[in-house]
Parts: sequence; structure tokens; C-alpha cells
Amino acid sequence: MENFNQRMTDLEMRFTFQEELIEELNQVVTDCNLQIQRLIRENSSLKEMVRSLAPELPESPDE
Repeated sequence: MENFNQRMTDLEMRFTFQEELIEELNQVVTDCNLQIQRLIRENSSLKEMVRSLAPELPESPDE
């Protein structure tokens, strides 16, 4: 029975650690997503700025 109790305690500790790690990773993913969205908006703004400064330039094939 002692072995069972020890195994349960170990599993509970693992579960707690994994739960905390998942929360931390979720926060990192959320932060990265916010940064990506900001960069997308910034990139669009810069593209518009370049277009307005040099409308006669043809668009690159990458756009």
C-alpha cells in the first residue's frame, strides 16, 4: 500500500508540474500571437507608406 501511495503522490506532483508548464507555455503562445498581430499591422502600415511615397514603382512579385 505504501508503494501505491508513493506512486499516487508522484503522479500528483507530475500533474501539478505539467499543469503549471502548460499555463506558462500558453502565456508564451499568447504573447507571441499578440506580437505577430502587431507586426502584421506594422508591416501593412509600412507597405502603405512606401506605396504613398513612390506610387510609380511597380509592386514586387513577392507582394
